[in-house]
Amino acid sequence: MKYKILFVCLGNICRSASAEEIMRTLLKKEGLENEIGVDSAGISGYHEGDLPDARMRAHAARRGYRLTHRSRPVRTDDFYYFDLILGMDDSNIDALREKAPDFETEKKIGRMTDFCKVKIADHVPDPYYGGAQGFENVLDILEDACRGLLDKIKEMPD
Repeated sequence: MKYKILFVCLGNICRSASAEEIMRTLLKKEGLENEIGVDSAGISGYHEGDLPDARMRAHAARRGYRLTHRSRPVRTDDFYYFDLILGMDDSNIDALREKAPDFETEKKIGRMTDFCKVKIADHVPDPYYGGAQGFENVLDILEDACRGLLDKIKEMPD
């Protein structure tokens, strides 16, 4: 893998798991799945080993995404392995900065919505306690941000 991305949210059962699968789907469509690796994790290990939230899986399936990732917490090794670590909101980003083992690895942390081109959002909201529209909104934001992220990576020199 030339480039590796980790998507992070609180529990790794809604936002980050969806971002991982959306990005994986885009990479397959572009024939880049062997060059760019993706994974996701959560700040909390509360849902470790669980599939994504059933509501998130249902909404994602309607768009052709199959969410099969098993939740896991962020590990120290992630900061060394991944080239880019994207948090979904300020709370995730603050927690990632606290977990970063050193200044160099902290520089890898970014905000998912910084890659949005169409949907104007300063964070990816957690849909867990909301209704159907919240899950749809998250998918809209993530599809936009993943497309923007892929465009940005393709612009990078080899």
